[in-house]
Amino acid sequence: MSFGFLGIQFGWGLQMANMSAIYEYLGAKADQIPILWLAAPLTGLIVQPIIGNMSDRTWGRLGRRRPYFLTGAILSSLALILMPNSSALWMAAGLLWILDASINISMEPFRAFVADLLPEEQRTSGFAMQSLFIGLGAVVASALPWVMSRVFAVQSNVSAGHAIPLTVRLSFYIGAATFFGAVLWTITKTKEYPPDDLDAFKNMKAEKRGLAANASEILNSISGMPATMRQLAWVQICTWLGLFCMWLYFPVAVARNVFGAPSETAPIYTRGVEWAGICFAVYSAVCFAFSFLLPAMARKLSRKMTHSLCLLCGAAGLLSVSFIHNQYLLLFSMLGVGIAWASILAMPYAILAGSLPAQKMGVYMGIFNFFIVIPEILASLGLGWIMSHLLNNNRLLAVVAGGVFLALAAVLMQRVRDVTADQEYAAQLAAKPIV
Repeated sequence: MSFGFLGIQFGWGLQMANMSAIYEYLGAKADQIPILWLAAPLTGLIVQPIIGNMSDRTWGRLGRRRPYFLTGAILSSLALILMPNSSALWMAAGLLWILDASINISMEPFRAFVADLLPEEQRTSGFAMQSLFIGLGAVVASALPWVMSRVFAVQSNVSAGHAIPLTVRLSFYIGAATFFGAVLWTITKTKEYPPDDLDAFKNMKAEKRGLAANASEILNSISGMPATMRQLAWVQICTWLGLFCMWLYFPVAVARNVFGAPSETAPIYTRGVEWAGICFAVYSAVCFAFSFLLPAMARKLSRKMTHSLCLLCGAAGLLSVSFIHNQYLLLFSMLGVGIAWASILAMPYAILAGSLPAQKMGVYMGIFNFFIVIPEILASLGLGWIMSHLLNNNRLLAVVAGGVFLALAAVLMQRVRDVTADQEYAAQLAAKPIV
């Protein structure tokens, strides 16, 4: 049921490792990059809760969540094919908007899909399995341009008539095929089960229709968020501020601060961006491997403590970039980031799922995404000013700031109540004989 996430992460991985460089290839300056990324979080803010609520109320030949997997996969694959052929900044930014909307259509129901089909005692393992496939997909996607250049000897320089290197274009084409194929595998190889009372479900579906009803239900759900979800919100906000700083500036920081590229037109700039893709592949590979350990670690230490420790590993990884000037040492920094990434993709959702009503799993998973996209929107709107007025367009300092945010998220995690863990502990106490 999680294999489709390999394809989804192929799309995200290509985007995260290459979009800032694509913008610079097309003439963007460092302080313009954040606003050009604004389309991505804005799209998630709008699309995910709507899709989540719609999927809660869907039942047909493909089931509840799978129709959305398929629609998103088709649209995402088309956007991935078009993206590397952008000839202007406005075209690339517009295609990023379309790509993000399409990926969100597929991704949001996948979160609810696992919670739908697995009992509580298997959910930590289920979300860890998602982390595993996300890590695997990102490894290949992030490394593809470097592999094209170094293994298959594809010309990585910018060619006449194309602002974007051939290695990047081919990687996006492969990503389109992988995205569609992986999601199609999940659709054809998994089965969804109808609601326990299908007649009551149909009556509920018939009661509320249209955009206004969707919006009303989403607003009511926001006002009634469980306490655990509110506590996790602050963890997510700090976490994703940190990640967004890294994704925005790590590739271009490596190209300029580590490889010493004077401009985006220099051949060494392309090699630096390709090496940043290898770094992303390393942290994704660590995510893949560490996902096997997460369930056991969570049972031993608790999900809350596990997530805090993993976030601290990620913070250490990003902070260490500030004093590394050797490209190979950057790979060690990515070890901590990979450990954090594996936990970020699993632990908050495993903790959250235990606090949510089953009949509103989709809409609450969509609302939970607010606490990912709101910090990204803030970064998109404010980070450009900070870069030009406070950081002197130093891309490396932006990456270091990401480490500070991850450390803060680790501290805030200790305030979160894990409802399921508390219930299990209470049951254990009740089962003990009175002496």
